[in-house]
This record gives sequence, C-alpha cells and structure tokens, in this order.
Amino acid sequence: MKFDPPLITATLQRRYKRFLADVELESGEQLTAHCPNTGAMTGCAEPGSPVWLSVSDSKTRKYPHSWELVDTGHGMACIHSARANAVVEEAVNAGLIDTLNGYDSLRREVKYGEGSRADLLLEGEPGRCFVEVKSVTLRLEDGRGAFPDAVSERARKHLRELQAVAETGERAVIFFCVFHEGIERVVPARDIDPAYCAALESALAAGVEAMAWRADISPQGIELQRQLPFELQ
Repeated sequence: MKFDPPLITATLQRRYKRFLADVELESGEQLTAHCPNTGAMTGCAEPGSPVWLSVSDSKTRKYPHSWELVDTGHGMACIHSARANAVVEEAVNAGLIDTLNGYDSLRREVKYGEGSRADLLLEGEPGRCFVEVKSVTLRLEDGRGAFPDAVSERARKHLRELQAVAETGERAVIFFCVFHEGIERVVPARDIDPAYCAALESALAAGVEAMAWRADISPQGIELQRQLPFELQ
C-alpha cells in the first residue's frame, strides 16, 4: 500500500479525547489532526515523537489531517488501525500468504453471525474462509507484541463469531497484522484483557486459526513483510 499523495512530517504534541492529536508541522504551524485509533496506543503516543500525516481533500471534514505513522524509538508504527485490512488484502491478492492461497475470490465487510462483518471472506475450491484482521501496535519490553492494548468487548465478539464459524466446519482465521517494526512475536495481552484471552483460547480450541505477520512501514507505504511466531502463553 503506497501513500499517495505523500505524507506530511510533524512532531506530536499530545493525543487527547481518543480521536484528536495536536501536532507541529516542520514549518512551525500547529494544528489538530484526527487520530484513527480507538486503543490506548501505549508507546505510540509519546509527546515529541516524529509523526506523519495524510491529508484529505474532503470539504466536509472538520480535521482534514489524519495521523498515520509514528517513530516510536523502537521502530516505525502505523497507528491508523483500519489500514490493516487493506494491507492484508493486498498481501492475499499478491499470493504472499501461503496459508491463504488457493481461493478464487476475496470480498470485504461481508455480513455474518449476529450483526458482524468479516473483514475478509475468501471463497473458492477450498470452501469459505472468514478472516478477522487485528492491528497490533503494543510492544512490550522484550519485543513481544500484545493484543489488545485496551479492554475490547468488540474484539471478544469477533472471536465468538469466528468460533461459531469454525464449529460449523468452515474455516475461520484471526489475523494479527503487526503494525510495529519493533515487534518480533505476538501474544494475547492477558494483563490488559483476560476475558479476551479466555475467548481466544476457546476459539482456538474450536478450530479457529491464529496468524501473525509483521509489516514493513515507511512514509512511502506499508506492506506485509514476514510471518511472526504467535504464542498463546
């Protein structure tokens, strides 16, 4: 995924009210940008960090700038969590992810379960494969990436829906898209959301597959780079 038009460089002053961030541009101009991340963003929102912004040409947006990337000091990270779906879709279409090859079609945001939408639905000779994509940016001190970075009932609901799919005999995947270059393996964040970890254990026991891949991140673009170990414990 390429950033077009190019991103704008700035310095983070503060993130607040979850969806807002004050930044200072290289010119010295100060402005407020949209922060497209609902999580705690631990380690990714330190004042003084170099950040990169995209700009929308929409005339109806109150905040035309969106915060996209940050240099965490331990590697580049993408805090725009919705980008993960597009990055994974691009990798699947390119045949990069061997375990998701062999399907004829890919659709996004397909309704299933009790009011949920699958991030990706693969269909073809192997049958159907429901994929939920989760962006991982929480880096622990030893290089582990943990998900979620805040208590998330929505994430638990997605696991329950995937488990229901797996129990019917169809394929279900929880895909951890690692959006932090300093992460070397992925684990569930037991100290943050033990209920999510319990739901994940139940889902995996029912046949849901867990995959973790790290992205290569730069102001020019983002692409999946390599698979990482996923460790339940």
